[in-house]
Amino acid sequence: MTKLSVNINKIATIRNARGGEFPSVTEVAVKLQEFGAQGITIHPRPDQRHITRKDVYDLKPLVHTEFNIEGNPNRPFIDMVLEVKPEQVTLVPDADDALTSNAGWDCEKNLDFLKSVIYEFKNAGIRTSIFLDPNPEMVKFAAETGTDRIELYTEAYAKNYSRDKENAIKPYYETALEATKYGLGINAGHDLSLDNLKYFAENIPNLLEVSIGHALISEALYLGLENTVQAYLKRLAKW
Repeated sequence: MTKLSVNINKIATIRNARGGEFPSVTEVAVKLQEFGAQGITIHPRPDQRHITRKDVYDLKPLVHTEFNIEGNPNRPFIDMVLEVKPEQVTLVPDADDALTSNAGWDCEKNLDFLKSVIYEFKNAGIRTSIFLDPNPEMVKFAAETGTDRIELYTEAYAKNYSRDKENAIKPYYETALEATKYGLGINAGHDLSLDNLKYFAENIPNLLEVSIGHALISEALYLGLENTVQAYLKRLAKW
């Protein structure tokens, strides 16, 4: 079964809009795991506009499933991850001022940099994943970095799903097949939702994990957090 890791950045965004500690990202992380989530994902940014450095350290002892920290691997981010030692670090090439993640790595261009960063993380016993666009030709360079997994950047799939789901998923399927040839694990995330997740999970081979935040938290406004987590898990269940 593909694991569901819930990104809780949006909880921190709501908290920060008013200041204080409510809603509590730590309490939500605990509840999500009680409700069946198999991981907690956070993406701390340099401006701390949602998840803060304090959140990162506060969450570590409370995540008993899988702690996944995403981010652009600048030196402060690298040092923080090495100190916290989550189960997984996901490297994302987003600019500091990016509203949200918007592209995968050019692994050929950034090969030496990624190799050095991934070596540090793996030497510390932290599983690595790198954000990748659906491009089979980029997989061989991703494999050369030494990463354990790739995370397929699924915005294009989500955008085109309602118009033509077969063509929308085709490059993701081809990239997943290529990644499997190289022995890379496959994660996915960005704009996956209750509407489009099941088809994606059914058609991507060896999909190990999805990381979902914005849609899941938004849908929880209507359905409640526990019901929403259960609905996502049903879509990931073997068919």
